[in-house]
Amino acid sequence: MTTKPLLALLVLTAPALAHDHDPAVTQPGAVLSPADASKTPAFDILASHAHRSGDQVTFHMTLAGDAGAERPAPVGDLKAAPVWSYVWPTSLDPATVGFETKSGILALAATIHPDFDDTPLYDETGDGDAANDGDVWHSHWVVLTPNDECGPGALSVRDIPEGEKPSLPATWPGLPLFIDSPDYKPSFDGPEISLTVDLPASVGTEIAYDGVTSALRVNANLHAPLLCVTDVWDVASGDLSLPGKVAE
Repeated sequence: MTTKPLLALLVLTAPALAHDHDPAVTQPGAVLSPADASKTPAFDILASHAHRSGDQVTFHMTLAGDAGAERPAPVGDLKAAPVWSYVWPTSLDPATVGFETKSGILALAATIHPDFDDTPLYDETGDGDAANDGDVWHSHWVVLTPNDECGPGALSVRDIPEGEKPSLPATWPGLPLFIDSPDYKPSFDGPEISLTVDLPASVGTEIAYDGVTSALRVNANLHAPLLCVTDVWDVASGDLSLPGKVAE
């Protein structure tokens, strides 16, 4: 599999995609990544991009296959439950969305995890039960920090130690983690995933970002570190250097 034919095909079909923006792979300034036939196409990043419209920013990726087509098999328990994700790490201070300032890497994520629900304020499936929606792609802001307990050089979602009361967003779901569960709905269209979030222009114009596809797993003992990054399938930049700049 090569990138060039895929890029050409996506450019030719871009007008047919049901987005209010062009695919990430066609955008000037996008972080481009070569296709890799050894990777699962739904998590093989071709491009990551972000752009502003007023007080909103749209983060999107183009994948080599259908975005969102793959999902983890349930294990039947919160212990060791898998989480699959599309992630946009950013240079934003976590305080931008309500977390404790300078507490780690603020990342926007679209996730799915069939064994548990972490969006208690919202009923994504519309079935009247707000506690059974983990098997639907949904969004989070998370704060990531290096954590060797998850493996050498690994990251985890920052834990909240018992007794500590850090600053947290209003839509924090009550887990002992630096995680927010806002009601931003991921959009999927063939190889494209996009997430539009509220980010006022007052937060600044020099917002850097990257693109990552990854798996996380809940600690089998349900103690810190509670949620580790266990697999990184692809990084748009190749080195998590956040080379992208939000287009104004």
